[in-house]
Formats: sequence, structure tokens, C-alpha cells
Amino acid sequence: MKIFVNQKIKCLFVSIALCLLAFLSAAMLLISFDVKYAAFYVLLSGLAISVAILILCYRYFSEQNKIMEDAVSQITGYLSGDKDARIECDDEGQLYRLFHEVNTLVSILNAHAENETNSKAFLKNTISDISHQLKTPLAALNIYNGILQEEAAEFPTIKEFLTLSEQELDRIEALVQSLLKITKLDAGTICLEKSFTSVSQLLESVRNQFLFRAQQENKTITLSEGDDVPFLCDRSWMTEAVGNIVKNALDHMQAGDFVSIAWRTFPSMLQIIIKDNGSGIHPEDLPHIFKRFYRSRFSKDTQGIGLGLPLAKAIIEAHSGTIEVDSQPGAGTTFTLTFLIPTKL
Repeated sequence: MKIFVNQKIKCLFVSIALCLLAFLSAAMLLISFDVKYAAFYVLLSGLAISVAILILCYRYFSEQNKIMEDAVSQITGYLSGDKDARIECDDEGQLYRLFHEVNTLVSILNAHAENETNSKAFLKNTISDISHQLKTPLAALNIYNGILQEEAAEFPTIKEFLTLSEQELDRIEALVQSLLKITKLDAGTICLEKSFTSVSQLLESVRNQFLFRAQQENKTITLSEGDDVPFLCDRSWMTEAVGNIVKNALDHMQAGDFVSIAWRTFPSMLQIIIKDNGSGIHPEDLPHIFKRFYRSRFSKDTQGIGLGLPLAKAIIEAHSGTIEVDSQPGAGTTFTLTFLIPTKL
């Protein structure tokens, strides 16, 4: 039987068997020789043997409990970051076989973690190289395009095509930048530099970023006043996230429409609400708007690249926040960003 592979279990059962054998032998001798008060002595022997068995079991299970506590301690240490934590498994039996498998699993996890770290480092270096390689030709193309525009001042048709070329170059640059940002977030190569910042100032900076465009397109961006609260975030990345949502709203609005930015606070929660009265989102598209490069068959937008909302969602989730959307076609869209406020106990 596999249970008796372990020497300690085998010794326990042998010791219990010997105690019982000794009790039976003593009882038989007392009864055979018709010893006076034999029943009393048999009872006394039974009690003594029972105490001996209890002591043996207590010592065995105390030792097993200590082994389990050591194993739990090593597992807890590993979960806390000690990659060298291992469970002693230098004995035989099913329990030590389990410990050996746990150690094997730890080794596999460490190998995977090391491979992932190496992959992230490789991806980070590759992203940096790609960024450098793409920025240089894009900058050169923009310069060439500007020179051609000056030379083509007297040729309206050529100037029109050069203007379109400039717009496409801007789209390529925006696409490259968005791809680099979202890939860095995926790779975990960005360390968010969180600090307490004013919610009102953060949202005001987002409003100012798009104010000129809104005025040019006869659209309105309003910022609701509210009780200010310190918000623990990476201001640069959070500005990017909220800005992408505001930009998405402007892309799907007509002249005369508005987008409002507001916030509200609760004892342990902050919500940022971006609401517009634009074209809205079709119910068919709602489950897919955070997918990369997703394009709706109902959308008339030809400028979007399908990375703004996925990037915003990735940034918000990197801040342990959530993003929800409520929309009706023709009635506008509301994005609600929810973040927990750290509390001091």
C-alpha cells in the first residue's frame, strides 16, 4: 500500500499494533492464570495502552502539523516575492510527492516569469527602435511637404493635394504614437508616476487642449464646477485617457452640439463623467467600442483609427479604475470613469 511508503506512518502503525498486541497478551495472561481482580488489571492495562496510543498519535500529528506550517510558510514567502522559497521534500510518501510537485511548479513559474521579463525587455527595446526609426522619416516627409506647399502656392490643385498629404501624414504620426503607447502599456514597460493632483485642474487642462478645435467647429466644451478632490494618478497618462474620450466625442458631433466634462465624489470613490449630445453609438457597436481598430458600419467617421478608446481603457484600468458607457443613437453618449479614493485607516 502506498500509504506505508512513508517510514513515519509505517512506524506509527507498527507502534499502535505492538501496543494492542501487548494489551491482548496481558489480558490473556491475566485471564488464563485466574489472577485476582483480573478485570480491574485488564481495564487498567487498556487505559495505559490507550494513553500510549494517544501520545503516539499526538506526536505524529504534531510533527505533521509542523511540516505543513513550514510548507505554508514557504508558499507564503514565494507569493510575497521570495523566488528562492522551496518546500523540504527529502522523504518518501504522498505528502512529500505533493511538495515535490509544488517545487516543480514554482520552478516552472520562475522560468516563465524570467522569460516574460526578457520578452518585455526585448519588446521595450524594439519599441524604442521602431519609434526612432519611424519618427525620423515622418519628420522628413513633413518638412518636404511644407517646402512643396510653399513652391505650389500658385497651383491650387497641387496645393490641395499637398494639404491632404499633410493630413494623412498627421494621421500616420497619430497612429504610430497610439500604437507605441498601447504596446508599452501591454508590455508593462511603463511605470506610472502617480501623485496627488487636482481633479479640476486636470480636467481643465483637457478642456483647454480641445477648446480651439471646438471653437473652429462651432462646438461647445463645458466643464462643470464641483468640490475639488486630490486624485492619485499619473497626470500625463490620465490626461491622455480623458482627452481620447473627449476627442472621440468631438469626432461624432455636429456643429452646435456640446460635450460636458464633470466629476462627482463619494466617500471612497471618484467619478469623471464625459457626456455629449452627438450621434450616439448603435447598440450593435457597444460591446466592441473598446476593441482595437474596430470600425462601425454605422459610423460616418473616416478620420478615426480605432485606438483612442482602447488606449483610454488601458490607461484607466492601469489606474485600477473602470470605464462604463451609456448611449442611444441620436441621443448622445455618456462615459463614466470610476476610481477608488485611497483612505487612511
